Amino acid sequence: MRQVLPFTVLILGLVSFFNDLASEMVVPLIPVLLATILAAGPVALGLVEGVADTVASLLKLWSGRHSDLIGGRRKGLTIIGYTISNLARPLIAVVGSWPVLLLVRSIDRMGKGIRTAPRDALLADSTPPERIGFAFGYQRAMDNGGAVLGALVAAAVLHFSGIPFEKVILLSAIPGAIAILLLGGGVHEVRRPPDHKTPTRISLNPHHLSPNIRRYLLTLSLFTLARATETFILLRAYQLGMNVVQVLLLWASIHAAKSSTGVGGGRLADQLGRRPVLFIGWLAYGCNYALFAMVESLPLLWAVALSYGLFFGFSEGAERAQINDLTTADERGTAFGWYNLATGISAIPAGLLFGWIWEEVGAPYAFGFSACIAIAAATLLATWVYRSTPWRPS
Repeated sequence: MRQVLPFTVLILGLVSFFNDLASEMVVPLIPVLLATILAAGPVALGLVEGVADTVASLLKLWSGRHSDLIGGRRKGLTIIGYTISNLARPLIAVVGSWPVLLLVRSIDRMGKGIRTAPRDALLADSTPPERIGFAFGYQRAMDNGGAVLGALVAAAVLHFSGIPFEKVILLSAIPGAIAILLLGGGVHEVRRPPDHKTPTRISLNPHHLSPNIRRYLLTLSLFTLARATETFILLRAYQLGMNVVQVLLLWASIHAAKSSTGVGGGRLADQLGRRPVLFIGWLAYGCNYALFAMVESLPLLWAVALSYGLFFGFSEGAERAQINDLTTADERGTAFGWYNLATGISAIPAGLLFGWIWEEVGAPYAFGFSACIAIAAATLLATWVYRSTPWRPS
Protein backbone atom coordinates (compact mmCIF):
# COMPACT_ATOMS: atom_id res chain seq x y z
CA MET A 1 0.00 0.00 0.00
CA ARG A 2 1.34 3.43 -0.96
CA GLN A 3 2.26 5.59 2.02
CA VAL A 4 0.70 9.05 2.12
CA LEU A 5 1.96 11.84 4.36
CA PRO A 6 -0.45 14.14 6.27
CA PHE A 7 -1.36 17.48 4.68
CA THR A 8 0.46 19.48 7.38
CA VAL A 9 3.67 17.54 6.69
CA LEU A 10 3.33 18.19 2.95
CA ILE A 11 2.90 21.94 3.55
CA LEU A 12 5.83 22.03 5.99
CA GLY A 13 7.89 20.48 3.21
CA LEU A 14 6.87 23.28 0.85
CA VAL A 15 7.70 25.86 3.51
CA SER A 16 11.18 24.35 3.81
CA PHE A 17 11.47 24.32 0.01
CA PHE A 18 10.78 28.04 -0.42
CA ASN A 19 12.75 29.09 2.64
CA ASP A 20 15.80 27.19 1.46
CA LEU A 21 15.30 28.56 -2.04
CA ALA A 22 15.69 32.00 -0.46
CA SER A 23 18.57 30.94 1.78
CA GLU A 24 20.61 29.26 -0.94
CA MET A 25 20.37 32.31 -3.19
CA VAL A 26 22.58 33.84 -0.48
CA VAL A 27 24.69 31.26 1.40
CA PRO A 28 26.91 30.05 -1.48
CA LEU A 29 27.77 33.68 -2.22
CA ILE A 30 29.11 34.30 1.31
CA PRO A 31 32.59 32.76 0.67
CA VAL A 32 32.90 34.85 -2.51
CA LEU A 33 31.72 37.97 -0.65
CA LEU A 34 34.33 37.38 2.05
CA ALA A 35 37.14 36.59 -0.39
CA THR A 36 36.50 39.58 -2.66
CA ILE A 37 34.58 42.58 -1.34
CA LEU A 38 35.31 42.03 2.38
CA ALA A 39 38.92 40.78 1.89
CA ALA A 40 38.69 38.04 4.56
CA GLY A 41 39.89 34.42 4.58
CA PRO A 42 39.02 30.91 5.84
CA VAL A 43 39.23 31.80 9.55
CA ALA A 44 36.71 34.61 9.11
CA LEU A 45 34.43 32.24 7.18
CA GLY A 46 34.70 29.64 9.93
CA LEU A 47 33.97 32.23 12.62
CA VAL A 48 30.96 33.71 10.79
CA GLU A 49 29.34 30.34 10.14
CA GLY A 50 30.37 28.84 13.48
CA VAL A 51 29.02 31.70 15.62
CA ALA A 52 25.83 31.85 13.57
CA ASP A 53 25.20 28.13 13.94
CA THR A 54 25.92 28.18 17.67
CA VAL A 55 23.50 31.08 18.24
CA ALA A 56 20.87 29.08 16.37
CA SER A 57 21.55 25.94 18.39
CA LEU A 58 21.22 27.62 21.79
CA LEU A 59 17.86 29.09 20.78
CA LYS A 60 16.65 25.74 19.46
CA LEU A 61 16.82 24.25 22.94
CA TRP A 62 14.85 27.15 24.43
CA SER A 63 12.21 27.22 21.68
CA GLY A 64 11.71 23.46 21.67
CA ARG A 65 11.20 23.38 25.44
CA HIS A 66 8.94 26.44 25.32
CA SER A 67 6.70 24.78 22.71
CA ASP A 68 6.25 21.86 25.12
CA LEU A 69 5.45 24.12 28.06
CA ILE A 70 2.71 25.97 26.16
CA GLY A 71 0.88 22.75 25.40
CA GLY A 72 2.50 21.78 22.11
CA ARG A 73 1.46 24.99 20.33
CA ARG A 74 4.39 25.15 17.98
CA LYS A 75 3.12 27.07 14.94
CA GLY A 76 3.55 30.56 16.41
CA LEU A 77 7.21 30.06 17.24
CA THR A 78 7.78 28.55 13.81
CA ILE A 79 6.28 31.61 12.07
CA ILE A 80 8.34 34.01 14.22
CA GLY A 81 11.53 32.16 13.37
CA TYR A 82 10.94 32.09 9.62
CA THR A 83 10.00 35.79 9.66
CA ILE A 84 13.18 36.88 11.47
CA SER A 85 15.39 34.95 9.04
CA ASN A 86 13.69 36.28 5.95
CA LEU A 87 13.89 39.87 7.18
CA ALA A 88 17.58 39.64 8.11
CA ARG A 89 18.99 37.56 5.24
CA PRO A 90 18.63 40.15 2.43
CA LEU A 91 20.62 42.64 4.56
CA ILE A 92 23.77 40.62 3.81
CA ALA A 93 23.75 42.51 0.49
CA VAL A 94 24.69 45.78 2.21
CA VAL A 95 27.27 44.71 4.83
CA GLY A 96 30.58 46.54 4.70
CA SER A 97 32.84 44.34 6.83
CA TRP A 98 33.03 40.75 8.00
CA PRO A 99 32.10 41.59 11.65
CA VAL A 100 28.87 43.17 10.35
CA LEU A 101 28.33 40.10 8.20
CA LEU A 102 28.75 37.97 11.33
CA LEU A 103 26.07 40.04 13.11
CA VAL A 104 23.54 39.83 10.25
CA ARG A 105 24.22 36.15 9.66
CA SER A 106 23.73 35.51 13.38
CA ILE A 107 20.33 37.24 13.31
CA ASP A 108 19.38 35.12 10.29
CA ARG A 109 20.38 31.96 12.17
CA MET A 110 18.63 33.24 15.32
CA GLY A 111 15.42 32.90 13.34
CA LYS A 112 16.43 29.35 12.45
CA GLY A 113 17.07 28.68 16.13
CA ILE A 114 13.60 29.82 17.11
CA ARG A 115 11.76 27.82 14.43
CA THR A 116 13.61 24.54 13.97
CA ALA A 117 12.83 22.49 17.09
CA PRO A 118 9.12 23.50 17.17
CA ARG A 119 8.83 22.77 13.43
CA ASP A 120 10.45 19.34 13.79
CA ALA A 121 8.21 18.56 16.76
CA LEU A 122 5.16 19.79 14.82
CA LEU A 123 6.08 17.48 11.95
CA ALA A 124 6.48 14.55 14.36
CA ASP A 125 3.19 15.41 16.12
CA SER A 126 1.40 15.23 12.75
CA THR A 127 2.89 11.92 11.52
CA PRO A 128 2.00 8.30 12.38
CA PRO A 129 4.94 6.59 14.16
CA GLU A 130 5.52 4.09 11.34
CA ARG A 131 6.14 6.93 8.86
CA ILE A 132 8.43 9.17 10.92
CA GLY A 133 11.54 8.35 8.90
CA PHE A 134 9.60 8.89 5.67
CA ALA A 135 8.30 12.26 6.91
CA PHE A 136 11.72 13.57 7.96
CA GLY A 137 13.27 12.21 4.78
CA TYR A 138 10.65 14.08 2.75
CA GLN A 139 11.22 17.28 4.73
CA ARG A 140 14.97 17.10 4.17
CA ALA A 141 14.48 16.29 0.48
CA MET A 142 12.26 19.37 0.05
CA ASP A 143 14.76 21.45 1.99
CA ASN A 144 17.57 20.33 -0.31
CA GLY A 145 15.35 20.71 -3.37
CA GLY A 146 14.82 24.36 -2.46
CA ALA A 147 18.58 24.74 -2.07
CA VAL A 148 19.05 23.37 -5.60
CA LEU A 149 16.61 25.82 -7.12
CA GLY A 150 17.94 28.72 -5.05
CA ALA A 151 21.49 28.22 -6.27
CA LEU A 152 20.28 27.74 -9.86
CA VAL A 153 18.15 30.90 -9.73
CA ALA A 154 21.11 32.89 -8.39
CA ALA A 155 23.40 31.45 -11.08
CA ALA A 156 20.89 32.19 -13.86
CA VAL A 157 20.31 35.77 -12.70
CA LEU A 158 24.04 36.42 -12.44
CA HIS A 159 24.78 34.84 -15.83
CA PHE A 160 21.96 36.29 -17.90
CA SER A 161 21.34 39.67 -16.28
CA GLY A 162 24.83 40.69 -15.32
CA ILE A 163 23.65 42.38 -12.12
CA PRO A 164 25.99 42.37 -9.09
CA PHE A 165 25.53 39.41 -6.74
CA GLU A 166 24.57 41.82 -3.95
CA LYS A 167 21.28 42.45 -5.80
CA VAL A 168 20.72 38.70 -6.13
CA ILE A 169 20.89 38.55 -2.33
CA LEU A 170 18.16 41.19 -2.11
CA LEU A 171 15.91 39.13 -4.43
CA SER A 172 15.94 36.29 -1.90
CA ALA A 173 13.22 38.16 0.00
CA ILE A 174 10.60 37.00 -2.56
CA PRO A 175 10.66 33.21 -1.95
CA GLY A 176 11.15 33.91 1.76
CA ALA A 177 7.82 35.75 1.83
CA ILE A 178 6.12 32.83 0.04
CA ALA A 179 7.38 30.43 2.74
CA ILE A 180 5.89 32.57 5.51
CA LEU A 181 2.52 32.84 3.74
CA LEU A 182 2.36 29.05 3.20
CA LEU A 183 3.15 28.42 6.85
CA GLY A 184 0.55 30.86 8.10
CA GLY A 185 -2.26 29.64 5.88
CA GLY A 186 -1.60 25.95 5.34
CA VAL A 187 -0.23 24.45 8.56
CA HIS A 188 -2.55 23.30 11.36
CA GLU A 189 -1.46 21.95 14.71
CA VAL A 190 -2.60 18.61 16.06
CA ARG A 191 -5.32 19.01 18.68
CA ARG A 192 -4.52 17.48 22.04
CA PRO A 193 -7.21 15.35 23.78
CA PRO A 194 -9.52 17.35 26.11
CA ASP A 195 -8.17 15.52 29.15
CA HIS A 196 -4.54 16.11 28.18
CA LYS A 197 -2.50 17.78 30.91
CA THR A 198 0.24 20.11 29.75
CA PRO A 199 3.48 19.63 31.73
CA THR A 200 4.21 22.63 33.96
CA ARG A 201 7.90 21.90 34.25
CA ILE A 202 10.30 20.15 31.88
CA SER A 203 13.84 19.66 33.09
CA LEU A 204 16.78 20.82 30.98
CA ASN A 205 19.14 18.66 33.00
CA PRO A 206 20.77 16.30 30.46
CA HIS A 207 21.02 13.60 33.15
CA HIS A 208 17.22 13.26 32.96
CA LEU A 209 17.55 12.04 29.36
CA SER A 210 17.71 8.29 28.75
CA PRO A 211 21.21 6.71 28.55
CA ASN A 212 20.72 5.90 24.87
CA ILE A 213 19.82 9.45 23.89
CA ARG A 214 22.70 10.87 25.95
CA ARG A 215 25.18 8.58 24.20
CA TYR A 216 23.61 9.43 20.85
CA LEU A 217 23.84 13.20 21.46
CA LEU A 218 27.46 12.98 22.64
CA THR A 219 28.43 11.00 19.56
CA LEU A 220 26.47 13.41 17.38
CA SER A 221 28.43 16.30 18.92
CA LEU A 222 31.67 14.58 17.96
CA PHE A 223 30.43 14.02 14.43
CA THR A 224 29.40 17.69 14.22
CA LEU A 225 32.99 18.65 15.07
CA ALA A 226 33.88 17.02 11.76
CA ARG A 227 30.92 18.59 9.95
CA ALA A 228 32.42 22.02 9.31
CA THR A 229 30.32 24.29 7.15
CA GLU A 230 29.88 23.09 3.58
CA THR A 231 30.84 26.53 2.34
CA PHE A 232 34.45 25.38 2.76
CA ILE A 233 33.82 23.05 -0.19
CA LEU A 234 32.80 26.10 -2.20
CA LEU A 235 35.85 28.04 -1.04
CA ARG A 236 38.06 25.15 -2.19
CA ALA A 237 36.29 25.13 -5.56
CA TYR A 238 36.81 28.89 -5.89
CA GLN A 239 40.51 28.49 -5.10
CA LEU A 240 40.85 25.74 -7.71
CA GLY A 241 39.55 28.06 -10.40
CA MET A 242 35.74 28.02 -10.44
CA ASN A 243 33.98 31.30 -11.19
CA VAL A 244 30.97 32.51 -9.18
CA VAL A 245 28.36 30.94 -11.49
CA GLN A 246 30.18 27.58 -11.44
CA VAL A 247 30.36 27.72 -7.64
CA LEU A 248 26.59 28.20 -7.54
CA LEU A 249 26.09 25.26 -9.90
CA LEU A 250 28.29 23.07 -7.69
CA TRP A 251 26.22 24.07 -4.65
CA ALA A 252 23.02 23.25 -6.52
CA SER A 253 24.42 19.87 -7.56
CA ILE A 254 25.37 18.95 -3.98
CA HIS A 255 21.85 19.70 -2.78
CA ALA A 256 20.28 17.92 -5.75
CA ALA A 257 22.25 14.83 -4.74
CA LYS A 258 21.05 15.23 -1.14
CA SER A 259 17.45 15.64 -2.24
CA SER A 260 17.55 12.56 -4.49
CA THR A 261 18.36 10.20 -1.60
CA GLY A 262 16.45 11.88 1.26
CA VAL A 263 13.08 10.15 0.90
CA GLY A 264 14.60 6.74 0.12
CA GLY A 265 16.94 6.96 3.10
CA GLY A 266 14.06 7.94 5.40
CA ARG A 267 11.92 5.03 4.23
CA LEU A 268 14.84 2.63 4.63
CA ALA A 269 15.35 3.91 8.17
CA ASP A 270 11.68 3.01 8.90
CA GLN A 271 12.22 -0.52 7.58
CA LEU A 272 15.76 -1.38 8.76
CA GLY A 273 16.14 0.93 11.74
CA ARG A 274 17.98 4.22 12.17
CA ARG A 275 21.35 2.79 13.21
CA PRO A 276 22.52 1.12 9.96
CA VAL A 277 21.40 4.09 7.86
CA LEU A 278 23.22 6.53 10.15
CA PHE A 279 26.35 4.38 10.22
CA ILE A 280 26.54 4.21 6.43
CA GLY A 281 25.95 7.96 6.11
CA TRP A 282 28.52 8.98 8.70
CA LEU A 283 31.17 6.57 7.45
CA ALA A 284 30.64 7.79 3.88
CA TYR A 285 30.99 11.37 5.11
CA GLY A 286 34.43 10.56 6.52
CA CYS A 287 35.50 8.76 3.34
CA ASN A 288 34.34 11.63 1.13
CA TYR A 289 36.20 14.21 3.23
CA ALA A 290 39.31 12.03 2.94
CA LEU A 291 38.85 12.25 -0.83
CA PHE A 292 38.37 16.04 -0.64
CA ALA A 293 41.80 16.13 1.02
CA MET A 294 43.32 14.65 -2.14
CA VAL A 295 41.40 16.73 -4.69
CA GLU A 296 43.55 18.97 -6.88
CA SER A 297 41.39 19.21 -10.01
CA LEU A 298 37.89 20.48 -10.69
CA PRO A 299 36.53 17.27 -12.33
CA LEU A 300 37.53 15.23 -9.28
CA LEU A 301 36.07 17.88 -6.98
CA TRP A 302 32.74 17.59 -8.82
CA ALA A 303 32.74 13.79 -8.46
CA VAL A 304 33.54 13.81 -4.74
CA ALA A 305 31.02 16.60 -4.05
CA LEU A 306 28.23 14.60 -5.71
CA SER A 307 29.15 11.46 -3.77
CA TYR A 308 29.19 13.50 -0.57
CA GLY A 309 25.72 14.87 -1.30
CA LEU A 310 24.22 11.45 -2.07
CA PHE A 311 25.34 9.88 1.20
CA PHE A 312 24.65 12.94 3.33
CA GLY A 313 21.06 13.16 2.12
CA PHE A 314 20.63 9.42 2.64
CA SER A 315 21.07 9.69 6.43
CA GLU A 316 19.55 13.12 7.22
CA GLY A 317 16.02 11.83 7.87
CA ALA A 318 17.24 9.00 10.09
CA GLU A 319 19.26 11.44 12.20
CA ARG A 320 16.10 13.34 13.18
CA ALA A 321 13.80 10.34 13.31
CA GLN A 322 16.09 8.79 15.91
CA ILE A 323 15.37 11.68 18.29
CA ASN A 324 11.62 11.07 17.94
CA ASP A 325 12.13 7.37 18.78
CA LEU A 326 13.85 8.21 22.06
CA THR A 327 11.32 10.65 23.54
CA THR A 328 7.66 11.15 24.44
CA ALA A 329 5.11 13.51 22.88
CA ASP A 330 5.10 15.90 25.88
CA GLU A 331 8.88 16.36 25.71
CA ARG A 332 9.31 16.12 21.94
CA GLY A 333 10.10 19.81 21.45
CA THR A 334 12.70 19.72 24.23
CA ALA A 335 14.28 16.59 22.77
CA PHE A 336 14.60 18.22 19.36
CA GLY A 337 16.03 21.26 21.12
CA TRP A 338 18.73 19.07 22.68
CA TYR A 339 19.38 17.48 19.29
CA ASN A 340 19.86 20.84 17.64
CA LEU A 341 22.01 22.08 20.51
CA ALA A 342 24.22 19.01 20.15
CA THR A 343 24.59 19.58 16.42
CA GLY A 344 25.43 23.25 16.91
CA ILE A 345 27.49 23.48 20.09
CA SER A 346 30.52 22.21 18.19
CA ALA A 347 29.96 24.62 15.31
CA ILE A 348 32.32 27.38 16.47
CA PRO A 349 35.28 25.08 17.27
CA ALA A 350 34.58 23.05 14.13
CA GLY A 351 34.60 26.11 11.87
CA LEU A 352 37.53 27.82 13.57
CA LEU A 353 39.63 24.65 13.75
CA PHE A 354 38.95 23.79 10.11
CA GLY A 355 39.76 27.36 9.02
CA TRP A 356 42.90 27.52 11.18
CA ILE A 357 44.26 24.21 9.85
CA TRP A 358 43.49 25.41 6.31
CA GLU A 359 45.40 28.67 6.78
CA GLU A 360 48.33 27.13 8.66
CA VAL A 361 49.06 23.96 6.69
CA GLY A 362 46.58 23.86 3.80
CA ALA A 363 43.12 22.68 2.76
CA PRO A 364 44.06 18.96 2.37
CA TYR A 365 44.99 18.73 6.05
CA ALA A 366 41.76 20.44 7.13
CA PHE A 367 39.62 18.01 5.13
CA GLY A 368 41.75 15.09 6.34
CA PHE A 369 41.27 16.10 9.97
CA SER A 370 37.49 16.21 9.53
CA ALA A 371 37.57 12.80 7.84
CA CYS A 372 39.30 11.24 10.85
CA ILE A 373 36.80 12.74 13.32
CA ALA A 374 33.81 11.56 11.24
CA ILE A 375 35.11 8.00 11.00
CA ALA A 376 35.72 7.97 14.77
CA ALA A 377 32.12 9.13 15.35
CA ALA A 378 30.77 6.42 13.03
CA THR A 379 32.77 3.83 14.98
CA LEU A 380 31.32 5.06 18.28
CA LEU A 381 27.83 4.96 16.79
CA ALA A 382 28.29 1.31 15.85
CA THR A 383 29.93 0.15 19.07
CA TRP A 384 28.81 2.39 21.95
CA VAL A 385 25.58 4.31 21.35
CA TYR A 386 23.08 1.42 21.28
CA ARG A 387 24.84 -1.15 23.42
CA SER A 388 21.64 -2.93 24.45
CA THR A 389 19.66 -2.68 21.21
CA PRO A 390 19.85 -4.68 17.96
CA TRP A 391 20.81 -3.19 14.58
CA ARG A 392 17.41 -3.96 13.05
CA PRO A 393 14.00 -3.05 14.56
CA SER A 394 11.98 -5.92 15.99
